[in-house]
Amino acid sequence: MINTDRLTQRFIRFAETDSPSRNEKAMADMLAEELKALGAEVSFDDANTTCGSQTGNIFARFSGTADVDPMLLSGHMDTVVPGEGIKVVLEDGVFRSAGETVLGGDDKSALAIILEVMETLIEKDLPRPPVEIVFTVCEEIGLLGAKHFDTEALKSKMGYILDSKDTEAVVTNAPFAVHYTVTVHGLSAHAGMEPEKGVSAIAVASDAITRITCGRIDSETTCNIGKIEGGSATNIVPDCVEITGEARSHSKEKLDAIVESIHTAFREAVVRAGGGDDETLPSFDIDVNEDFPGTSVPHDHAVVALAQKAGKALGRTIVTQRVGGGSDANIFFGKGITAGVLGTGMTDVHTVNESITLADMTACAELLCTILGNHAKQGA
Repeated sequence: MINTDRLTQRFIRFAETDSPSRNEKAMADMLAEELKALGAEVSFDDANTTCGSQTGNIFARFSGTADVDPMLLSGHMDTVVPGEGIKVVLEDGVFRSAGETVLGGDDKSALAIILEVMETLIEKDLPRPPVEIVFTVCEEIGLLGAKHFDTEALKSKMGYILDSKDTEAVVTNAPFAVHYTVTVHGLSAHAGMEPEKGVSAIAVASDAITRITCGRIDSETTCNIGKIEGGSATNIVPDCVEITGEARSHSKEKLDAIVESIHTAFREAVVRAGGGDDETLPSFDIDVNEDFPGTSVPHDHAVVALAQKAGKALGRTIVTQRVGGGSDANIFFGKGITAGVLGTGMTDVHTVNESITLADMTACAELLCTILGNHAKQGA
């Protein structure tokens, strides 16, 4: 069903087009031209005005051959660094970079697969539903493109994001996530001559950090302190330190409890050090922001049923999967669009060892073609 030579060339072309986060214009222009050539209505939104990207998200519509509800397909255009000057090496059916950069299979494989699927359905005149495509910017730096996409423009209420590894699974559950910044304020003094006049912000922060449970909290909850910055010189009692981290859980209640435990740890450390009110140092400020809402797609939802039915038709067993990472699917889910995440086979992503096989990309494309065809046949 899938033209593997065309898929190969399309992926190489996309992967070798630079599109680090906020610099996706060349990729977006290429995609827009290919979508238009296939007969899609194509437009750009103004997400770039808030994301700081060179371009907005791409929104494309294809008409269908059947009177059924439209289906959303999506992937992101940006890549992580080092992601400029990518040269793709194809050997024994495996795509890799030349070694100095990432490959960009995350998420150029999705872009190539979605375009190949639409071209296959159209050129072979196969049954297909109306399809809406959103290619987002700035996914790798906080899902920013999806966050600033106006879902009111969509007619679709369900669909698939291609942004995972396992081609035999549909991701139905992903966590809620927040990031936090804690700033501890102390009092500077000469560390050698009169340290007793100072209040060490680092000492207070250290006291708090030792009382925060980090790492794997339980099977669905994690917490991490990712960065600590503070102090100015070895002979000065540090008057300020900043701690940044994140927490994730598949349970909103558990996530809220982790955040409260961080509040408590710093509040109590400040009190132990003699602070605790607005007039007395040390003190602390904490800023907590949502990264993304959780997703929980019911296992009897059409998104799951369609994927499993398509897999069965292809002699494959598609399982549901729970993951610890987020994707644009989290944002769409939070806006009322139920999206399962399909895997394209990408491995070792965000590293120079990243790779993906043509066989896995083809398997994903075949699954998606079958999903769309089966959905269209429901209207027959």
